[in-house]
Amino acid sequence: MSFEAQARTAWHSHPLGQILVVTSGIGLVQQDGQPAQILRPGDVVTIPANVRHWHGAGPGGAMTHIAIAEKENGSAVTWQDKVSDQGYLAAVKSTGLGSAPVGSPSRARQLMGDVAPKLAELTDQVLFGEIWERPGLGKRDRSLATVSALIAMNRPEQLRSHLVLGLQNGLTQLELSELITHLAFYTGWPNAVSATGVARDVFQRKPAP
Repeated sequence: MSFEAQARTAWHSHPLGQILVVTSGIGLVQQDGQPAQILRPGDVVTIPANVRHWHGAGPGGAMTHIAIAEKENGSAVTWQDKVSDQGYLAAVKSTGLGSAPVGSPSRARQLMGDVAPKLAELTDQVLFGEIWERPGLGKRDRSLATVSALIAMNRPEQLRSHLVLGLQNGLTQLELSELITHLAFYTGWPNAVSATGVARDVFQRKPAP
């Protein structure tokens, strides 16, 4: 069963429960009264019998899973009300998968979806969907590492978006300014000067924390 980005089932239940096996993409599953959970390739989720739930794709790209449910008295599922856009968006935000309005393309799809749709899909699903969600590093630390690498490589356009993301992930303007100064001694003065100009533009557009 495949879901396009942001597509999901209605709320439903299964008389004998259900097993979900995720084969590709990033998705969500939520049981009634519990927080939503991220689905990744290889994940196996067991839904107990008669538990109201929904599942579908994340906001960044398609998700495919195998759904297994046995019948009881000729029926395998009881469909209920639809998952509203507001409910879906709240689930997305709670898992940290993103906060783009439902129905809007991701930033990767905006930038390169028309020319390199597969690259945009990999950016959404693998880079931001899997790598940035790995528990080994917090998002603040991942932002710190990414900003440092972009300054070192002198990539101002990519740096701009990651400075914004870094602020969202808990870095302060003071910390980012100090990072640029520190990296001047390791990556070169021109790279640091270039980064300073980008940071100025970002800081002027965002209130100081």
